[in-house]
Amino acid sequence: MIRSVRRTRRTWQLAGAGAAALMALGACSSSSDSPGTSGTSASSKLSGTVTVFAAASLKESFTTLGKKFEQDHPGTEVSFNFGGSDSLAASITGGAPADVFAAASPKTMALVTDKKDTAGTPAAFARNQLEIATVPGNPHKVSSLKDLTESGLKVVLCDRTVPCGAAARKALDAAKLKLTPVSYEQDVKGALTKVELKEADAAVVYKTDVKAAGDKVEGVEFPESAHAVNDYPIALLKNAPNAETAKAFIALVRSAEGQRVLSEAGFLKP
Repeated sequence: MIRSVRRTRRTWQLAGAGAAALMALGACSSSSDSPGTSGTSASSKLSGTVTVFAAASLKESFTTLGKKFEQDHPGTEVSFNFGGSDSLAASITGGAPADVFAAASPKTMALVTDKKDTAGTPAAFARNQLEIATVPGNPHKVSSLKDLTESGLKVVLCDRTVPCGAAARKALDAAKLKLTPVSYEQDVKGALTKVELKEADAAVVYKTDVKAAGDKVEGVEFPESAHAVNDYPIALLKNAPNAETAKAFIALVRSAEGQRVLSEAGFLKP
């Protein structure tokens, strides 16, 4: 009888140990599948709106990249504010809520970095070169930068405070030319629109804008543009409301796919 009791107790002890082991294994399995620990968990999934302040010349290419980003990351939205880089920088330093800033020159990006409003160092992602845009058919036979100085020709430039205007000034200085435009526009799209509407005969804009306009304008290259190539930097902003999603968008811009889209738009590699 005593042997029987001891054998029974031994059996119960083994069964209890086995049950405990199964419970521990189940707990580990449950823990590994719980949200927050898996690499594909909902907590690590990108979501929400990312607000991008970008130079006007980036409108076409960034709109394309924004749509791709939203397709790749369901539940996200990319909201753009396109304009002159200087005015965008002023809005950011003035407290406007934004996640990303993509400027058309290092100088305008410096307006933001000098105020310590970026998170980390801005990275160059593209370059752009100037071109003359004329009305279709180029009726005034513009073939050089010097031709823009002829009397009676209505020429539009970007304001000197924005990158396309500063670049145009560099090109004119390199050619030792003086030009008085009929108007200064606040961004490159504004200058281009004047030609598209035939309110001006020509404008000094970017190659990318001439390409985007299609048959609405005619492009004329000029050698002095080599003296005024703009680097485009992009940065995550310090107080970005949606920093993780913003980082992913910047990564797309700098990726091989992003570079392909920018190249097709006429941008040069950084």
